[in-house]
Amino acid sequence: MTDRRDEIAANLAVVEKRIADACAAAGRARQEVTLIVVTKTYPADDVRILSGLGVRAVAENRDQDAAPKAAACSDLPLAWHFVGQLQTNKVRSVVGYADVVQSVDRSRLVTALSREAERAGREVGCLLQVALDAGAGGRGERGGVAPEGVEELGDLVAGSPGLRLDGLMTVAPLAGAYEGRQQAAFERLMDLSTDLRRAHPAATMVSAGMSADLEQAVAAGATHVRVGTAVLGVRPRLG
Repeated sequence: MTDRRDEIAANLAVVEKRIADACAAAGRARQEVTLIVVTKTYPADDVRILSGLGVRAVAENRDQDAAPKAAACSDLPLAWHFVGQLQTNKVRSVVGYADVVQSVDRSRLVTALSREAERAGREVGCLLQVALDAGAGGRGERGGVAPEGVEELGDLVAGSPGLRLDGLMTVAPLAGAYEGRQQAAFERLMDLSTDLRRAHPAATMVSAGMSADLEQAVAAGATHVRVGTAVLGVRPRLG
């Protein structure tokens, strides 16, 4: 365990320096950017190590893995973010532990989240996942609402009991106009965030950037970056 803690601590220090350097280059204060460590495929023991090292936000993308892990770590001072595509039949479970769902992309999901949040007596933060590779009215390859649908979906979340509209999330597209242009994609997300905040001033969160492109996300103005492998290393994919 000590070896693993040392490994994670060393990786975390490197990522923290990357974020700090990116903030300095962009003329931003380090505290403007929150690191969310993506713990998918990693065990609860790693989550405990992260918490001991000062990490306060973790993310998961599969409920069947996240639910038992969150339960095993329920004593830790952590905010749990759900970042994967979410099916409505998993909403009740996810609402049980997730403080923020970053992958809200359709009205049916909003309705289900609101119903379960009310039933559980919880307020769940929501980010609209924006698909910058989606055509008008469509969804992206990895989920997400098209930019043209952000305003309507944002209004729906804001008006739904048990939900709180926190902002926007995106994943840099692998195809389309933004392929290989991560910073341009993140700048487009910032423009959409500016538009959203005109109607919903509290929706200030912008989640963008991962291990390979966190610098471009910070340069564009992201408030949160989601980093997994750069902190925890590479593990085999779950079946």
